[in-house]
Amino acid sequence: MANNQRWTQNREPDSQAADQNDNASNKTATTARQWELLSLLERGSWRGTQHLHEQLMLAGFEVSLRTIQRDLNALAKRFPIEKNNANPQGWRWRDDAPVQSLPHLNLSQAIAFSMVEANLVQLLPPAILDELRPWFDLARQHLRNSKVSYNWLDRVRIEPATQPLIAPKICRDCQDAIYQAIFKNLQISAKYTSRNKDTPGDYQLNPIAIIQRGVVIYLLATKIDDPEQIIRIFALHRFSSVTVEETESQIPEGFNLTNYLDSGGMGFAHYLFKDLPDHGKNTKVKLVFKGNAGISLIESRLSEDQVVVSDPENDTQTITATINLTSQLVWWLRGFGNQLISIEPEILATAVHQDDPEFP
Repeated sequence: MANNQRWTQNREPDSQAADQNDNASNKTATTARQWELLSLLERGSWRGTQHLHEQLMLAGFEVSLRTIQRDLNALAKRFPIEKNNANPQGWRWRDDAPVQSLPHLNLSQAIAFSMVEANLVQLLPPAILDELRPWFDLARQHLRNSKVSYNWLDRVRIEPATQPLIAPKICRDCQDAIYQAIFKNLQISAKYTSRNKDTPGDYQLNPIAIIQRGVVIYLLATKIDDPEQIIRIFALHRFSSVTVEETESQIPEGFNLTNYLDSGGMGFAHYLFKDLPDHGKNTKVKLVFKGNAGISLIESRLSEDQVVVSDPENDTQTITATINLTSQLVWWLRGFGNQLISIEPEILATAVHQDDPEFP
């Protein structure tokens, strides 16, 4: 009896330690499982318990459906999640659920979300924008609570290099439908008012791509009944209604957005350059500036192979670089006026000096 008592006394600390380790391990596993469960829920869309169970199993959590149901009921007491009365039962985040219920943002992430909100909202699909709004709100709150970072954000701006313009108002439902059609590669039926028309016309289109130029967003598309599949340009703010069809969109064979733009689509390429090899891509140019007119190009280079040669005797700077010949380049060079003494190749000089009364 004494021996048995001594054995029990000697083993008791080890047994207690093992139980404590098991409890800690179980708590960690439960926390990980419940956190994974929360991450599977969405706003607006219900997720059935069977679906959640399958997703957890795929993630390596070997639990029963009953355990998932208990977890969800327990989590609903601490997190803003809700269930419906359907069979099988569905769960989701409540519409008013603050993102603080999810993993918090660090400072860098908060700044990034604030910059995205300030500068990229025009390009974000409305559906995605709705998903990001709570994160934008959380980023603002996070930065507001940090005086240093919030003051920093107040001192940062992105200014356009051209004359600022107010973006035209776009029909939200139309934009959402167009973006959805592009993502799902589906055709659309739409009412669209052309620039030279007063009333909208009916269009059946194959959406191809979205392009933002300045503050205006454009849709590239072909007409469904056009056998030649000519790519046409539609300004999003001129759509008054859009319906996404179930028919798959037909994209012109071999279409490449980069090649389209380089070849003059959207007017990004100058008409003088359209017959050049690759439409003027990777062309060696030589620019001679008067005085320090081109000094900004020393800090913000035109290309990686840019070379700058200063000539104090003649008070000039010569810059050579390999760049693409585009309409933007032409307009930008025109801004230097008579401070730009010489331009090579000749075809670029011709494009820059067109309509210049002082140019022979």
